[in-house]
Amino acid sequence: MRTLIAYMTRHGCAKKTAGMLKELLAGDTALVDLKRDKKPDLSGYDTVVIGGSIHAGRIQRGLRRFLDKNGEILLEKRLGLYLCCMEEGETAVKQFEKAYPERLRIHAAATGIFGGEFDLDRMNFIERKIVKKAAGIEESVSRIDAGTIRDFAGRISQT
Repeated sequence: MRTLIAYMTRHGCAKKTAGMLKELLAGDTALVDLKRDKKPDLSGYDTVVIGGSIHAGRIQRGLRRFLDKNGEILLEKRLGLYLCCMEEGETAVKQFEKAYPERLRIHAAATGIFGGEFDLDRMNFIERKIVKKAAGIEESVSRIDAGTIRDFAGRISQT
């Protein structure tokens, strides 16, 4: 089974979780940063996992474009969808639903909300100020959920 994990990240959380997921998957697994490779060839993969992150309540515009352009192809693949966000519970679920089109969510063999992180060192001055005030933090915070990533890997690996 050949798997592609395609992600888009702004401060590195979706990339970090893509790497964690890759370590848990058997077989030939490739990583693609959709910011650098906007048109990866999906034809050679049985399974495609898409990951992104939330900023100011929205998924990256480039990831949304990728989903719009490749929706039909993704419906022909074994599909996984994940999201990195700092919200939890119903708010995180709503962000996930807003991020991914319904037809892809229904088709997906695995979906997951992997948690998130605020890495202040990777943010510019203005982003740091906004995050510190909005989240009430003074230092970087990581809430990546390794258990959810393991569960996701198990579901996407089932044939």
